[in-house]
Amino acid sequence: MKRYFITGLLIWVPLAITAWVLSLIVSTMDQSLRLLPESVHPHSLVGFDIPGAGALLTLAVILLTGLVTANIVGQKLVRWWELLLARIPVVNSVYNSVKQVSDTLFSSNGQAFRKALLVQYPRAGSWTIAFLTGHPGGDVANHLTGDWVSVYVPTTPNPTSGFFLMMPSEDVIELDMSVDEALKYIISMGVVAPPSPRLRKKNARTAIADPAA
Repeated sequence: MKRYFITGLLIWVPLAITAWVLSLIVSTMDQSLRLLPESVHPHSLVGFDIPGAGALLTLAVILLTGLVTANIVGQKLVRWWELLLARIPVVNSVYNSVKQVSDTLFSSNGQAFRKALLVQYPRAGSWTIAFLTGHPGGDVANHLTGDWVSVYVPTTPNPTSGFFLMMPSEDVIELDMSVDEALKYIISMGVVAPPSPRLRKKNARTAIADPAA
C-alpha cells in the first residue's frame, strides 16, 4: 500500500505544482485587463469572464512591441523614450540598471548564463555549480592581477537568488553541460543529475544510426 501511495505522489505532485505555477502566471498576466476600459472586458462583451484573456492580451502587447521596435521608426521612438526617462532622476537610475541586466540576460548575442561552471564555494574543497556572467570591469579590474571571471552562484532550490563572485579563471572548471541541465540539477538539489557527456554522445550516435529508435 505504501509503495502505491508513493507512486501516486510521484505522479500527482509534479502535475499539481506545474498547474499551480501556470495558474499563478496566467492570473498575474490577467491583471493587464485592468488597463482596458470596463466596456471592453470579456464579462461586458460576452457576459462572463474568460480565464487567460489577459494573458493573451499581455503576449499580444509584447509581440506587437517587438514588431514595432524592430524597424527604424520604432528604434527612434525607443531612443526618444529613453531620453525622456533620463531626465527623471530616480527613474533614470532604476531604469538604466534594470535595462542593462535585462539586455545582458535576454540579448541573443549576450554571453551571460551561457556556460555552466564548477567552482569551489563557500570554501576550498566544497564544490558547487555556477554560471559565467562575464569579466570584472571598471575600477575593479585595475585591482585584480591576472585573468579573472565573474560568476553567479545560485542558491537551491530557488536559483533566482544567489551570490556574485569574481574568481581567477584557473579556479573555475567549464562543464560539458547546458544551462538548462545545470538549472535542473540545482533546483532538484542534486537529485536530477544530467547525463554524462560520454552517455550523451553514445545516445546521439544511437539516434543517428537508428532514427526510428
